[in-house]
Amino acid sequence: MEIIIGFFNAIKGLFESSGIMTLNWQNYVMIGISIVLLYLAIKKQYEPLLLLPIAFGMLLVNLYPAIMNPPTVELLTADQCAEQSISIAGHAQRVIDGVTYYENPTYGGLLYYLYQGVKLGIYPPLIFLGIGCMTDFGPLIANPKSLILGAAAQIGIFVTFTGAIFLGFTESEAGAIGIIGGADGPTAIYVTTKLAPHLLGSIAIAAYSYMALVPIIQPPIMKMLTTEKERKVVMEQLRPVSKLEKIMFPIIVVILIAIFLPDAAPLVGMLMLGNLFKESGVVERIAKAAQNELMNIITIFLGVTVGATASGQNFLSWSTIKIIVLGLIAFSMGTAFGVLFGKLMYKFSGGKVNPLIGSAGVSAVPMAARVSQKVGQEANPGNFLLMHAMGPNVAGVIGSAVAAGVLLNVVGH
Repeated sequence: MEIIIGFFNAIKGLFESSGIMTLNWQNYVMIGISIVLLYLAIKKQYEPLLLLPIAFGMLLVNLYPAIMNPPTVELLTADQCAEQSISIAGHAQRVIDGVTYYENPTYGGLLYYLYQGVKLGIYPPLIFLGIGCMTDFGPLIANPKSLILGAAAQIGIFVTFTGAIFLGFTESEAGAIGIIGGADGPTAIYVTTKLAPHLLGSIAIAAYSYMALVPIIQPPIMKMLTTEKERKVVMEQLRPVSKLEKIMFPIIVVILIAIFLPDAAPLVGMLMLGNLFKESGVVERIAKAAQNELMNIITIFLGVTVGATASGQNFLSWSTIKIIVLGLIAFSMGTAFGVLFGKLMYKFSGGKVNPLIGSAGVSAVPMAARVSQKVGQEANPGNFLLMHAMGPNVAGVIGSAVAAGVLLNVVGH
């Protein structure tokens, strides 16, 4: 009989500790959302390198919330330690009201420790290091006017920042929400960890979702703001850029940014260091490691842990809905301002600049540039805008980092 009772008690214990008893409706909703994101990442291939680990981290934390639990310290008396067969040897002691307690630490969940790289602002700059190793700033150097389009696309960040304050968010929260408009996931994460870490899950999911949906969101805006004649414009071939120019560019940029906007130095500095690895040609092994092994490892850790911040209890709220809507507005406005400034350049150049390249001013590299190419070829099959669009595209990477530095300087101090 005792064996039967023990068996049923064991079954009861397993049932009570299972997800059926411990999870709530918010967790099940988030599990459904994570499955949809996994579908988009695998079937539709929308930014799968980031969307897949983010979605799986979201799935994991809502199935097993303890995986993000922080470590704790339990205080036990000597008698309690004896009852639980815990040796008091080596345990730190605390005396409270004349009673001696022994510290019994418990370990945190796996993803809690990996998440510290996000929380401490380590992963995003390392991602920028890898991006720098893969980025060719040649189109930007060959056509410095592209900087204007990269800067114009960041206007959406500051307009949305104002709108978020109007909707009741604090200045710090509004700054973190606005940066979604830069379409740069690592920058959005970096700024959010500094300004509003409690919103990280919502902002990261919004930022990476809109990056993944660039081919869907941007074309209607681009076509609405341009005429068919403007979309058909064929641009002149860019001039060749010397190796010396490519080597000097990251050095000059990091000096200027670090002097005039120090808060942007961690992101821009790592971006330019990676680019110098690539362009110098003397550290090929380091450059390959940064853009391959290091980049891949950090992407896994960053994606899974960011997704794991989106537990049902934290994610499903009116604030999250407002953040997602504001993020879409920010991204759409960034695209629109880039195209509108492209139209100005079209006018002032006498019709030599195709306004479509302005949409690439958001820093979703290289997807935004590919969208400019695709929309341009739909209007004119002989049009090749990719390299011209890469100028504003890489300028947008720098621009989003600079905008992050401005926000951190204005509302983070």
